[in-house]
Amino acid sequence: MAGRVPVRTHTANVLVVGSGGAGLRAAIAAHQAGAEVVVVAKRPRFDPHTVLASGGINAALGTRDPEDSWQQHFADTVAEGYLLGDPRVVEIVAREAPAAVTELAEWGCDFARTEDGRLDQRFFGAHRWRRTCYAGDYSGRAILHTLAAKVAELGIAVIDEHYVARLLIADDACFGAFAFDLHDGSRTAFVADAVVLCGGGHTRLWRRSSSRRDENFGEAMALALQSGAQAMDMELVQFHPTGMVAPEEAAGVLVTEAVRGEGGRLYNADGERFMARYDPERMELSTRDRVALANYTEIAEGRGGPHGGVFLDITHVGKDVILTKLPRMYRQFIEYQMLDISRAPMEVAPTAHYSMGGIVVDPESHATEVLGLYAAGECTAGLHGANRLGGNSLTETIVYGKRAGEAAAAFSADCDLALHPRRIVEAAGDELDAMVGPGSELARPLQRALRDLMWERCGVTRDDAGLRDGLARIDDLRAALPDVDVRPSAEGWSDLAQRLDLAAGVLVAEATVRGALARRESRGCHNRTDFPELDPALRVNLHTRLGEDGRPEEPWTVPVGPVPAALEPWLVAAGSSQVAGRLLE
Repeated sequence: MAGRVPVRTHTANVLVVGSGGAGLRAAIAAHQAGAEVVVVAKRPRFDPHTVLASGGINAALGTRDPEDSWQQHFADTVAEGYLLGDPRVVEIVAREAPAAVTELAEWGCDFARTEDGRLDQRFFGAHRWRRTCYAGDYSGRAILHTLAAKVAELGIAVIDEHYVARLLIADDACFGAFAFDLHDGSRTAFVADAVVLCGGGHTRLWRRSSSRRDENFGEAMALALQSGAQAMDMELVQFHPTGMVAPEEAAGVLVTEAVRGEGGRLYNADGERFMARYDPERMELSTRDRVALANYTEIAEGRGGPHGGVFLDITHVGKDVILTKLPRMYRQFIEYQMLDISRAPMEVAPTAHYSMGGIVVDPESHATEVLGLYAAGECTAGLHGANRLGGNSLTETIVYGKRAGEAAAAFSADCDLALHPRRIVEAAGDELDAMVGPGSELARPLQRALRDLMWERCGVTRDDAGLRDGLARIDDLRAALPDVDVRPSAEGWSDLAQRLDLAAGVLVAEATVRGALARRESRGCHNRTDFPELDPALRVNLHTRLGEDGRPEEPWTVPVGPVPAALEPWLVAAGSSQVAGRLLE
């Protein structure tokens, strides 16, 4: 067609979308299985969201506590997830974590070690035993750099700073993705036998979020839904109790759980150590969902500080200890606020931190319902249930990144000659063309409106009236999408990326709010003030998919899979185990 923007074609056996922990581990696995692999990523290759993970990675190695086992890891994860996690998914992660973490160490990951050279482990995340391996408070960065070095060693192609706008689907099968360069706008059709989506979660949809700007708008979830896959439990979003509140550009930046683990205390504006009202036994070491709700309640009832937060105080701990155990936090507050946390308390508030729902995948291979499409990492559902344990997310990326990569490579090896209809590629290009041009709206203010409404109507607490108002406001934002101004310039194509982020966010936000309306109970991270009790009948997963109008359907219930008989006693025991005094999630 005359005037059509040229499109390059890049072919491979397996395309991985996303260069975080799950994406790089998938690429390594697919390459080692004999596939030709290419990774395409939105962010620079050494700066995906994985680098922000601080606490550590879980595996039942038994370094500090020989009594630990993968069965106990399984039980802790299922029990603390309020029985919504897929037992098979949890079993696979718990079983395979020790080998996965040991492999990272063998590849050079700089984990802390004991005096005798073994991988050190500490208490974290409501685990019965010490099973969290760590690299200071830079665990995610250490793991990511280890994987990136392995990818480079193997010669795997990584094409970063490209935005995947659409998956390429023909006859209900995925044959690649359509992307554009964020700098010059050039377009590429990445054609592949199989695609592995590793694009992160949707926590940037909330006003306060531990995600950075221009990431985690639910892009991977939206791509999967638009391709015909299902999503599950989208309403289950974990709010970390402590995020920064100032300055504006730092609102929501994570203040690690380890601050409380090292003795940090929470106070309201009246100087009251208020956790005595919410969990007098465990105080600041209570579960993550309970501390987040306590912080939110203090702020909502008018006992917050000048920036709308409560105060986290660690000044009673020696500065040497802070610099040794919490070096990142010390520097973070100096850089953003010129505040010395050894001398003054931090003002903090809950922040959207982790997506526990996501794309529905097969427990063994992480295949979606769409032929040739796989997914791994935070964009998927199944492991965490209604409350994520600290350290399990990094384990998930490594275990299931590997499984998804291997499955995608096997699928490619079995493929007959596939047809790649030109019309599908051309339609993806036409779709982008239609978005480029002058408009009366700007993407940034609309993104802010979406984040504000999700915080106010589908945040730490929810109710029927607020959620329904949220749906109406989402409809208004959807109606504004065609009028968004997109004018690429010498500064690049960020306008188009923001427009696509907004569209993905609107889609995924609606799925989330509809899930929150349907879950008429309070369970883990999901707090309905009009249904404050847990409902045993809602020990189910809520599934959705897009209807013919391109919008999320009303969720339907799917029973949680059975717990294997051999693991049932472990789960029963986990429900009564004593974990007081340990850092809980």
